[in-house]
Amino acid sequence: MAGGSVAAGRSGVRVVVVGDRGTGKSSLISAVASDSFPEYVSPVLPPTRLPADFFPDRIPVTIVDTSSSVESRGKLVEELKRADAVVLTYACDDSLTLTRLNTFWLPELRRLEIKASVIVVGCKLDLRDERQPMSLEQVMGPIMQQYREIETCIECSAATLIQVPDVFYYAQKAVLHPTAPLFDQERQCLKPRCIRALKRIFVLCDHDMDGAISDSELNEFQVKCFNAPLQPAEIVGVKRVVEERIQGGVNDLGLTLEGFLFLHALFIEKGRLETTWAVLRKFGYDDHLKLRDDILQAPTKHAPDQSVELTSEAVEFLRGIFRLYDLDNDGSLQPAELDNVFVTAPESPWGEAPYANAAETTAQGSITLNGFLSEWALMTALNPTYSLANLIYIGYGRDAASALRLTRRGSVDHKKQQTERNVFRCFVFGPQKAGKSALLNSFLGRPFSNNYSPTTAECYATNVVEQLRGTQKTLILQEIPEDGVKKFLSSRESLAACNVALFVFDR
Repeated sequence: MAGGSVAAGRSGVRVVVVGDRGTGKSSLISAVASDSFPEYVSPVLPPTRLPADFFPDRIPVTIVDTSSSVESRGKLVEELKRADAVVLTYACDDSLTLTRLNTFWLPELRRLEIKASVIVVGCKLDLRDERQPMSLEQVMGPIMQQYREIETCIECSAATLIQVPDVFYYAQKAVLHPTAPLFDQERQCLKPRCIRALKRIFVLCDHDMDGAISDSELNEFQVKCFNAPLQPAEIVGVKRVVEERIQGGVNDLGLTLEGFLFLHALFIEKGRLETTWAVLRKFGYDDHLKLRDDILQAPTKHAPDQSVELTSEAVEFLRGIFRLYDLDNDGSLQPAELDNVFVTAPESPWGEAPYANAAETTAQGSITLNGFLSEWALMTALNPTYSLANLIYIGYGRDAASALRLTRRGSVDHKKQQTERNVFRCFVFGPQKAGKSALLNSFLGRPFSNNYSPTTAECYATNVVEQLRGTQKTLILQEIPEDGVKKFLSSRESLAACNVALFVFDR
């Protein structure tokens, strides 16, 4: 697999240079901009721009110089908050400035909650005392262990122009191809969310669904991601590397999932993050390993009394998914089987409120088909974009527009005395201890409990209701806690989503 650089849809990268006074910040910036060592440099330079063609990713870099004086403190903090990457300098001829990284600068960046990647740079390499040789790895290893936000360390000399452009190349690379979302440096392995994204990509590339990527599928993948085919000898080479290093990475049918994941871990370990990022971005992922917004065109612009529902095509797809993962054919998905449904999503979406425990399950805790479809209906009603994303994560391959539909306005339904909706929202009101939660539980077939615990968070119960003439509709009950009623009734928008109100009292 060949590398290819794909930028993260950015128009530029902002690099802020910080460090103790006299460490060579301004000389470093001036040297990279002019490709020469400046005789005189003003104490703080104005922002300096490296043009788009300066580095292979073709993204311009703006370098911001800073002063470490006390009176410039406010400006320094402001710049750090706007930084995409931070270049933190020390002077190779002054061990105190190296110590200050650990005692002041790195703790300070953490205290300010700076999220940008950090590149630690030793300036004035030409002035180091040669009688005191120093291994960068020995000195920086323990610091990098403690401060995982450090992307890389490098030493340079503005006077001799040694490794000066590399400083800003690594800074740009840390922004466009960050390590943190992909790789756990401590455990030296791919992060769970990265594995899930790569699993989805593997499944999409395994067209014949035989559990391996054949030579022709591997070639197709290469062309899609990098616009260039692999030569037969290259395919043999890739497979040999995997075979030699990991058992079961290749079988008679081709490259297995284990082999595919191993290859990407290898790229990252060798510093070729741009290869893995090129693949992820080609398949629609952003820097947080979620699908990009431009792919998720869910119908969100609608009147308060409209709602979004799954189309019949999407419901049929979900029925098929349910059957596929119901391995023991018992008509329900055990928790492990349900987890497998979402193994190619960033995380299982129903693990927490408001979706956890919101649908029908068996006595053993498995989710029924009605419960499964009802959870999807709830997710679509509350967060259409999130629902669409999860449909795509689990393999919905049709046009995204075919998955969701916008309902007619409720006011029109009232006038016409008829509706085409399949999902209805019911708000459950009532005083404390009137039995609202018990009502929601009984709607899901759960036994009554005498233990009272007040509802504090949003609470939902969703289930399929049989209509006359054998049709089915989905009903979503939403409990409105007593202390939240005033706020709720003061907003026409929140009430507009209500198709029916249910008032509970203790008789």
